[in-house]
Amino acid sequence: MTEEVQFIIDSAKESMDKAIRHLEVELGTLRAGKANPRMLDTVMVDYYGTQTPISQVANIGTPDAKTIAIQPWEKPMIDPIERAIINSNLGFTPMNNGEMIRINIPALTEERRKGLVKQVHAEGESARVSVRSARKDANNEIKLLEKEGLSEDDAKTATDEIQKVTDKYGEKIDQVVKEKEEDIMRI
Repeated sequence: MTEEVQFIIDSAKESMDKAIRHLEVELGTLRAGKANPRMLDTVMVDYYGTQTPISQVANIGTPDAKTIAIQPWEKPMIDPIERAIINSNLGFTPMNNGEMIRINIPALTEERRKGLVKQVHAEGESARVSVRSARKDANNEIKLLEKEGLSEDDAKTATDEIQKVTDKYGEKIDQVVKEKEEDIMRI
């Protein structure tokens, strides 16, 4: 395989890796019935006029499986953090004791679990679309190289390799989605 073809395949792998990482980040913010600090990754706090991720203004921990504890680094930040959590539409009710904020994670209903599973599958499909898009881009680049003088056999070998990589990443997506679905459906 030529250097150019290998570069195209590596670029496709990199794009597919990004799709997997994005899927994992998105699924990490979904709550599965147990406390996870990543549930608050999308919460932005008004930190002296600047929208800042909550993780940059407070320590976030899970003292037990059903509680998230948020310890602000500056005491005056308790109210803005509490407001940001309420306004984030995550469905959490923060409890403020003046020192720290606690969030009790309620148990998920069967209906909510099924809704989350649908959301997981939608995120998985979005990742599959990204992987297929990376495959399409790589195949188009191979066709351009073929027009510029790459042999037909080398082009066929390259597109076969790209398809193998695509299939491998499709299996990874299926595995990530399956694990998250099992996590959500576990009571």
